Amino acid sequence: MRERNVAQASRRDREFEAFVAGAAGRLLQTATLLTAEPPDDNPRARRLLTHALAHTYAVWDGLRGEDPYDRTRRELALRFEHGVWHHHGFFRPPPGGVLSALGPQERLILVLRLYEGVAEEQTAALLGMPAERVRAICLRAMATVLHPRREKSVPPVVEVAPS
Repeated sequence: MRERNVAQASRRDREFEAFVAGAAGRLLQTATLLTAEPPDDNPRARRLLTHALAHTYAVWDGLRGEDPYDRTRRELALRFEHGVWHHHGFFRPPPGGVLSALGPQERLILVLRLYEGVAEEQTAALLGMPAERVRAICLRAMATVLHPRREKSVPPVVEVAPS
């Protein structure tokens, strides 16, 4: 009996490692877009992904034909949305990124819809809101990204020394 459990655990580990090897890059990019961090310096995105992957590993045997990528992406989105990152001070996007001008909900919906290609209805179900609301938020986020507000430029003050 013990040998069978060891063999199952070994198989599970190999399957999960193969999944992570194939999906971790794209999932990290998704997490990086959500946190609006630079791709080369993204500790919050890495932490978010680590928690999502740990959850997926914990339920690996119970997936029963469910797509592990889909499950991990859903866990990633829910962890971001439910504010774990906000409450612990992990959510402070650095200025300057294209998506940093968006609020967390706008960024989440935009990333799920456009980067991950999740259908409007699926995004709405995941976030517990009507599809029309998801559509409106996505359109507003796209408008913000495509047409960012321009800061009014203040002319420099030039002091003239008395002659």
